[in-house]
Amino acid sequence: MIQIVQTSTYFPNGIETAKDLEAKTGIPEQVIKEKFGLYEKHVADSFTHASDMAIKAALPILEKIDPLAIDVIIYFGSPFKDYGVWSSASKIQHELGAKNAYAFEIMNVSSCFPIALKVAKDILNADKTVNHILLVGGCKESQIIDYENPRSRFMFNFADGGAAALLSKDDGKFEILESSIYTDGSFHDDIRVPAGGSVLPASYETVENNLHFIDVKDPAEMKERLDPVSVSNFIKVIKESVIKSGYSLNDIDMVLPLHTKKSMFKQILDGLNLPEEKAIYLDHYGHMSSLDPLVGLNMAEEEKKLQKGSIVVAVSAGTGYTWAATTLRKIKD
Repeated sequence: MIQIVQTSTYFPNGIETAKDLEAKTGIPEQVIKEKFGLYEKHVADSFTHASDMAIKAALPILEKIDPLAIDVIIYFGSPFKDYGVWSSASKIQHELGAKNAYAFEIMNVSSCFPIALKVAKDILNADKTVNHILLVGGCKESQIIDYENPRSRFMFNFADGGAAALLSKDDGKFEILESSIYTDGSFHDDIRVPAGGSVLPASYETVENNLHFIDVKDPAEMKERLDPVSVSNFIKVIKESVIKSGYSLNDIDMVLPLHTKKSMFKQILDGLNLPEEKAIYLDHYGHMSSLDPLVGLNMAEEEKKLQKGSIVVAVSAGTGYTWAATTLRKIKD
């Protein structure tokens, strides 16, 4: 039985409220609250990076385990990191003093936490020498938003933070059950930071033209293709994950989704026939790439929303487009 032993989060002190975003975007404060589903979000200063927030999120877990007992560190956070073509996993391993752990990264933008749970579970099941895996992620995606670009409007909720989870073969609070992952690669060309890669290397022109911020090539055309399938794909992976785990949708006690606009959040819950009380909505945190479901799990634990036997589903979706869900069962208070 592969288990989540402990979770932890970190948020920088900086706050941007809906009123602040109104000043930046021209979108009325009430629209940001009601439509975007965002009252405020955390933003990091210029000296704090994704790896730093990942490290700070992991530190409380080291009160539970000797860092030398960690066998593997997996960074699952935002691909927008301190540097390009660089692994933050190595820095995290070094700063945490986890000298016996090998470290690597998996990256599938916002969908990555449910996938990381599956990858870590499979490693623990397959390798008898691995007993403890630390999943850790950071996000500083508030920095890649151009608030004057209306094409990126639906990403104005991007925020900053860190999250971590310790996985083990025993002594845990949640059993990691089954996952479902679905990719529709026809969306691969819709959302990206245009410059900085091999297609369009950084230059004076790319900087002057604001091409180092995230952008949507054709929002109306993408919406026309995405809207008919997005909610149904969320429900598809949740249902498959739960059924593969030996349960039904009626058994779900809590859903932990990424932060989306409020209407999509409600559509997903309606499709599952669940009330809003059975989900965590990050309206005071925003969207932190792949961290959202783990942040939600940590919040649910801190607020004592889950009991022994609760069935919980971590679900997310990432541009590209991949939908992913992993089911958990609470086994200990």
